[in-house]
Amino acid sequence: MDSTVFSFARLLSRALQIRLRCSGSPLAAGSSRHFCTARAPRKTLQSMIWPLGHPSVNLAPELDRWVARGYRVRLVELQYVIRELRKLRRYKQALEVRVSLLVPCNRFNAACLQVSEWMKGKQNIQFMSSDHAVHLDLIGQVHGLLSAESYFNNMRENDKNEKTYGALLNCYVRERLVEKSLSHIQKMKELGLVSSPLPYNDIMCLYTNTGQHEKVPSVLEDMKTNGVLPDNFSYRICINSYGARSDINGMEMILEEMEHQPQIVVDWNTYTVVANIYIKASFTDKASSALKKAEEKLNKRNALGYNHLISLYSQLGNKSEMQRLWELQKVNCKKFFNKDYTTMLGGLVKLGAVEEAEVLMKEWESSGNALDWRVPNVLLIGYRKMGLLEKAEAMLDDYLKKGKTPAASSWGIVATGYAEKDMMDKAYELMKNALCVYISSVGWEPNPTIVKSILHYLGDNSQSKDVETFIQLLKVAMPIDRDMYHTLIKTYIREGKEMSELMQRMKSDGIKENEETRKILDSASKHTPPHS
Repeated sequence: MDSTVFSFARLLSRALQIRLRCSGSPLAAGSSRHFCTARAPRKTLQSMIWPLGHPSVNLAPELDRWVARGYRVRLVELQYVIRELRKLRRYKQALEVRVSLLVPCNRFNAACLQVSEWMKGKQNIQFMSSDHAVHLDLIGQVHGLLSAESYFNNMRENDKNEKTYGALLNCYVRERLVEKSLSHIQKMKELGLVSSPLPYNDIMCLYTNTGQHEKVPSVLEDMKTNGVLPDNFSYRICINSYGARSDINGMEMILEEMEHQPQIVVDWNTYTVVANIYIKASFTDKASSALKKAEEKLNKRNALGYNHLISLYSQLGNKSEMQRLWELQKVNCKKFFNKDYTTMLGGLVKLGAVEEAEVLMKEWESSGNALDWRVPNVLLIGYRKMGLLEKAEAMLDDYLKKGKTPAASSWGIVATGYAEKDMMDKAYELMKNALCVYISSVGWEPNPTIVKSILHYLGDNSQSKDVETFIQLLKVAMPIDRDMYHTLIKTYIREGKEMSELMQRMKSDGIKENEETRKILDSASKHTPPHS
């Protein structure tokens, strides 16, 4: 069927508008998308900081202005802000505040660092050991291990306790430094600074993250031998380690031990971990039993828990249980969010229940939720995998008719589907649409293999001006390469165009001729341009 997508010019215009909007103020990433006529709430420190979410925003001047306006800054409020910024992975901004309290990257680390540093410089408050520990961990996140070690070494001796030693251990574990981590925890043991499960859990995580699953159970035994009671996380890591080795008997023994510990209340999350291990081992009945136990432990308003259960039941192929839980969530949670829809849609698509998925899509479209292209993308991927590309394209066309331009990722999914079916004319048109609305750093990049196959098609079938346009679009999303120039060379040869300027451009872009280039150029001498 013929696509009714926007004209190429209109899509380019749309792409330009989007890029202009996204390249403006550094505060754009944190700006609100909703309007409200209700009376503005009382100003708080949190309400000032939360919108300043973009990593490039320096919080220190904003905090200074806040104090200059006469607003009170309480320690407990600053500590709450840092805790929440860490949850949001805005480490740098959190550290900025903490450094400013007196004593004491990646782009999300910005917030935490800034808040902590501001605290250190502006408030005459003595740091407790927990403050030092948080500060040290933030330094490790933002500035790296050497800076964290330097901070630790420069601390007063009476500030070097279990919390600060533990924070440095966490830095070593995060970097997956096995020898340093083991040496450090041994020193902690010698100093009598290992009284909680946390350091042992760190070492178990270290072994897990370095693929040494067989070493995890011995850490749990070491913990118990030293009189430290394991917590839920300790047992869950150990259960995972047995699952990673497909040791079902070992996993069941640890689970039974966990269930009989007086200090432990086995939560729904643990039972879903167990269920997932059973599913991978094809123990269907045992997996179903574990999921029933998980549901019994679940807080009835825990949407995340329902999502986990629905996803696992989809792996079991149990559509009726998925639908039962969906209806139960609807009653208990009152509202479905986009994450809920993507989970349920993903499960239905996995089971090939296309009609039910389409009905659910209609429900989402009328839900009033924010337009998030990750939701329809789930169904688009399902269409692609099932070869229902006309349905996928029709879905995109419907959105266009409603005045909603699909995201680059949505166009890219369908373009990939057509390329996989060797329908390169369709793949080219839809990839072109994807590139027209492409925005960097939003989670989608063109598939190099698909792009290469499209370029090969264009080299044999298109005019040079069309290829030039396509390459200009591509250059926004990926660096220019030899394949792009080879495509252009082929079209120039076919059209009998002068090659010297093109070859100079290729050289200027740092791309040297190779054997394939010379083969294409050699064909020029044998090529006879078409007569007009």
